[in-house]
Amino acid sequence: MDSNTPANQQSLQLSLVVPVYYNEGSLPTTVPALAKVAREIAGESFELVFVDDGSRDQSIHLLQQFQNEPSYRVRIVKLTRNFGSMNAILAGLAASKGQAVGIIAADLQDPPELFREMHTHWRAGMKCVYAVRSDRDEGAYKKYTANLFYALLRRFAIPDYPSGGFDFCLIDRQVVDQIVTIREKNTHVMNLVFWLGYPAVRLPYVRQARQHGKSRWTLSKKITLFVDSFVAFSYAPIRLVSITGFVLFLIALIYGAFLLYVKLTQGTPTPGFTTVAALIALTSGVQMMMLGILGEYLWRALDAARSRPSYVVEKTIESPHV
Repeated sequence: MDSNTPANQQSLQLSLVVPVYYNEGSLPTTVPALAKVAREIAGESFELVFVDDGSRDQSIHLLQQFQNEPSYRVRIVKLTRNFGSMNAILAGLAASKGQAVGIIAADLQDPPELFREMHTHWRAGMKCVYAVRSDRDEGAYKKYTANLFYALLRRFAIPDYPSGGFDFCLIDRQVVDQIVTIREKNTHVMNLVFWLGYPAVRLPYVRQARQHGKSRWTLSKKITLFVDSFVAFSYAPIRLVSITGFVLFLIALIYGAFLLYVKLTQGTPTPGFTTVAALIALTSGVQMMMLGILGEYLWRALDAARSRPSYVVEKTIESPHV
């Protein structure tokens, strides 16, 4: 149900994949900036692959207008609805034709000029080049939560993952083909790229504040990403369930021994309704948490077993100039 481009049809040197979701405010700046950098790198052997992830604003109409300009070399992959930025990126990777493929957000919080240095490393033989956030020109809350997320990811899921994270990179066609072939659901594309284990170069940069439009990266999407990252790449949640169950078993055993001791020595039961009620509430809460963690794994197993596509392409609007 998706429009993949066979590997033997690739003929371009560079593709830049850009997920688009309510980006009408930033596209008039983004498209010319990306086209300028891509032309400096690859001459006329490039394409800009914009994946419309179910936007309901004027984003796709703006992109179609840019298609009339031969200098921009814009291709559009339109999804039937919003499937999420990671799935939009997967759709863009599947449709790309370049031997080197860059991924960047449409809001230009990441500097497209860095693609020049990335491409230099790619030409030198590197399969992956990551632009790693050394700092963020954002609020303290966003910095703290982002740093906490990546610290937990490094500790419990993917060791040596860049401490500032990355979603701005340049990867080789070989890596792209492997990512597209994996077709793993409910995952993070960058985590998969890193998990493949290719030697990579890490380029530090400062992520800029958003200049256009409103971020659609809601709290619920952040939570989903957090859960997906750990369920897909770590057994830590399941191990936590096992450890918690064992600890509760020990507590219950010790408490039972204590009650037996009191009964044998004092001959009367100990009044302890509050204690018993508290223990029941505690164990019930922990049990519900355990069931929730197991449910997350079971849901993802069911989702994979159903074999539904991660995204559905409504149409691909080819550039007449590529």
